[in-house]
Amino acid sequence: MLTPEEITRQAAQLTEELCQEAKLKEGSIVIVGCSSSEIAGHKVGSLSSPEIGEAVFKGIYGVLKARGIYLAAQCCEHLNRAVIIERGAVPQAEIVNVVPQPKAGGSFATAAYKGMPDPVAVEEIRADAGIDIGATLIGMHLKKVAVPLRLPTTHIGKAPITAARTRPKFIGGDRAVYDATLK
Repeated sequence: MLTPEEITRQAAQLTEELCQEAKLKEGSIVIVGCSSSEIAGHKVGSLSSPEIGEAVFKGIYGVLKARGIYLAAQCCEHLNRAVIIERGAVPQAEIVNVVPQPKAGGSFATAAYKGMPDPVAVEEIRADAGIDIGATLIGMHLKKVAVPLRLPTTHIGKAPITAARTRPKFIGGDRAVYDATLK
């Protein structure tokens, strides 16, 4: 099993890779779903670990905060995959009242709620990119056209990594001209 420091380092490395590949800009939102159970080598939702959740949060949040990018932490299915995010990222959003816990929201979302300066919960978000650690199904919180990314970091602990960026829809057909800078 990895130490918390190793988990934090891997999470930070993974986040750097995502930021680079997705070409994220300041103000972007990254949705992260994380199964601490899967990182420890167990079935998703079976062995929530606050220590692992905090280690992953520390690595991801540090990288994103330094770049001016917002973290959206997806809760588990017991909270209908609600999202914990900083209030400043969603000033017009309808806030819902829930405080995640390790077994009702998940250890990662719990760590995010405790670690963000002004966290709120919302039912949904449309993120610019995402990281799924351990098959937590983040797709519902990505903008409509998601593009899979193959990052060098493929696992944190035993949990497989899936990552995506989004792009604007292409519309108009054969005669349309597209802006190549909108990736």
